[in-house]
Amino acid sequence: MVRQSDMPASIEFGHFSIFPHRRELLADGRPTTLGGRAFDVLMALVEASGAVVSKDELMSRVWQGRIVEENRLAGEISALRKAFGADRELIRTVTGRGYQFTGEIFDRPAGATEIPETASAAADPPGPSESRPAALPSPDKPSIAVLPFLNMSGDPEQEYFADGMVEEIITALSRINWLFVIARNSSFTYKSHAVDVKQVGRELGVQYVLEGSVRKAGGRVRITGQLIDTATGAHLWADHFDGSLEDVFDLQDKVASSVAGVIEPELQAAEIARSGGRPTNDLTAYDIYLRAYPTIWSAARRIPEALRLLEQAIARDPHYGPALAVAAICCFRLVIDGRSQDPEADRLKGTDFARRALRAGSDDPGVLVNGAIALAFFGEDIGAMLGLVDRALALNPSFARGWQVSGNLRYWADPPQLDTAIRHAEVSLRLSPRARVGSPLGVIGTAHFFRRDFDEAVPKLILAIREDPSHPHPHRVLAACYAHMGRLDEARELVTQLRAITPIVIPDVSYLRSAEQRELYLSGLRLAAGKAS
Repeated sequence: MVRQSDMPASIEFGHFSIFPHRRELLADGRPTTLGGRAFDVLMALVEASGAVVSKDELMSRVWQGRIVEENRLAGEISALRKAFGADRELIRTVTGRGYQFTGEIFDRPAGATEIPETASAAADPPGPSESRPAALPSPDKPSIAVLPFLNMSGDPEQEYFADGMVEEIITALSRINWLFVIARNSSFTYKSHAVDVKQVGRELGVQYVLEGSVRKAGGRVRITGQLIDTATGAHLWADHFDGSLEDVFDLQDKVASSVAGVIEPELQAAEIARSGGRPTNDLTAYDIYLRAYPTIWSAARRIPEALRLLEQAIARDPHYGPALAVAAICCFRLVIDGRSQDPEADRLKGTDFARRALRAGSDDPGVLVNGAIALAFFGEDIGAMLGLVDRALALNPSFARGWQVSGNLRYWADPPQLDTAIRHAEVSLRLSPRARVGSPLGVIGTAHFFRRDFDEAVPKLILAIREDPSHPHPHRVLAACYAHMGRLDEARELVTQLRAITPIVIPDVSYLRSAEQRELYLSGLRLAAGKAS
């Protein structure tokens, strides 16, 4: 029998993963429903390395000498085969002898420094260039990534709730000024993949990883979590928290507080307590918001769908700051993208949402940032809006989206702060190094365009388009860029692509406060559109 200390971190075969320490079997990264006895049978068969294990040996191992009928073992074998589905032949019955596990196994020892290539590939889904990301250096303060929590509810439709729980825990941890927290967009690239925490530590440049699960049933919720040192693979902390759904915000804060306490105990209480107000007491509104939030960032074409959900949440709680702020973003994006059916009505609605959001959540970094960029686009004083973003970043220096929005507003300003825009967008990339949607690459590319560094702008804008092909802005800037470079055939092709996304090729650019920047942008677009006509 394998001792607990000798167990590998995970055991892989086919599209399945076993996590012995967590007593979990995953299929394609998703947990299966498997009882404790069935798991013990599986481990006994796997540890036999392909040898036949007799029924007597299995019953002795699993039931530890207690007298049970043989059909109990047959029942656990049946449960395992059901969990394997089409791969039920992974467990073979050897007539008159016992059972045999037939899968081809590789494992990851907890202390290993080398990761098998197949395991590394599973942990590292390819980025836009289909290449493995380089290792990042750790920052000069404690750093953490919160990985997607497993949905243990037995209902795939509850996946959004587990994702929302992680989002809230990231937000809570990000309020701690001494803690470097990786953004959700990067940590969620590991979703539905068996991961090796050492690999995660290298790829994200973090010292700690928090992983866990959420089980929601009826009116109750259980959050489990474990904190792991990415250098050693050691488990520093593990706990679970139970409560009613009415206590969900307290549970989130308890998890965040516990993690912070392990990393630096003397700073545990004060930082988490600050700015810990609940954004809403209406749990249905909160549930709707959790459904809407990932929708807006997944693709520009889904923004109308997100706005409809957010308006339902706002109807239930008219003072729900985060929902109001993200709804303002939706209105701003509908207008600038050219998807609005009534731009003037959406301007008025977006301005109202943003102002209400700021009244409701003046100490919430997300509300401050989202409200600021929406109001800046709709014509409010850009210096005042930059002040709101600066306040958000003072409250949460690890807020990747805050740094990206800061970059946006700085190239919108007059005079434009193009170097600062690029630098702040690069900070956002460091905080969210694996982001694929909502990338600051578009900010960097646009700032290089306005600096007339067209050769620098092109690759960044191409990557931004690949991340979200339904987003018109990088198409427009790249088309203008190609036109100014004399690459008119490529500019014409971009305009053709743009017209498949939106009927508006040349948008209202009054949000750019600099007349010189407006002329550079519009003259390039006119040249590209004229060539395409």
